[in-house]
Amino acid sequence: MSNAPQTYHIPVLLKESVDGLNIKPNGTYVDVTFGGGGHSREILKRLGSNGRLYAFDQDPDAIQNKLQDPRFNLIEGNFANMKNYLRLEGIKEVDGILADLGISSHQINQPKRGFSIRYDEKLDMRMDKNADLSAFEVINYYDEYDLRKIFSQYGDLKNAATLAKTIVKARSEQPIKTTGALNEVVSKHFPKLKLNKFLAKLYQAIRIEVNGELEALKKMLQQAALLIKPGGQLSVISYHSLEDRLVKRFIRDGLFEGQPEKDFYGNVAVPFKKKGKLIIPSEMEIEKNPRARSAKLRIAERTEMPYEL
Repeated sequence: MSNAPQTYHIPVLLKESVDGLNIKPNGTYVDVTFGGGGHSREILKRLGSNGRLYAFDQDPDAIQNKLQDPRFNLIEGNFANMKNYLRLEGIKEVDGILADLGISSHQINQPKRGFSIRYDEKLDMRMDKNADLSAFEVINYYDEYDLRKIFSQYGDLKNAATLAKTIVKARSEQPIKTTGALNEVVSKHFPKLKLNKFLAKLYQAIRIEVNGELEALKKMLQQAALLIKPGGQLSVISYHSLEDRLVKRFIRDGLFEGQPEKDFYGNVAVPFKKKGKLIIPSEMEIEKNPRARSAKLRIAERTEMPYEL
């Protein structure tokens, strides 16, 4: 196996999330967010010689961490297309799927990726370096209404309208090309003592838009319901309320909006059933890895109910 340094990304809730898969030694599993390979390594430790693990990542940097193991296959692609990629590998059903959502420590710590408020670099924020849409296009070409909507919905920023108007005015004078320039334009609208917190919310909103993160998550969850065998497990770690709400809602209702259909007796037929309570990191884990602070783990088991998109 490759020995990618732990500094690439320290896996969050490692034991708890892999325990949640209830791994069968000869089973087939999917890690949809490979990153530094921490969760994949732990899954492989628990698999026998006939077990199989498929992992996904769209970031070329993560592909460098590929594990050298005959039971392992790393697919360079977005997990939103998981079902089609697996079909190409001859896989129609799996025993469990693990997702560690959000951004990796490596991506944040690479200045040229433009994810961090700490560095003055080009506005980028693409998880897939080959994608067309970057943070530069969002900030410089989206209209005021769309910017306001993104900042409000994805960043929960109460002054979204003011921020959008300020950005549109500033870019009319000259393009906003870097993270430093963006910070300078918007900083006057945030309280000084909490500047970093609010800038982080702004960056989160832009990043979600650039990478289509919420739509990709929805597609992944729907495909998980099609791929996981009855009795198989879904283990998902999320880092902000937008992600967690979608995961919680889909596990509960099999839907993201509206109400699920009930049978004659008033029972709801859904593809997953919740297993256990919401799991959060211990104080010890947060002390060792502060980025684990906002993590929430939800585990669900695939029911016998047929599911169609």
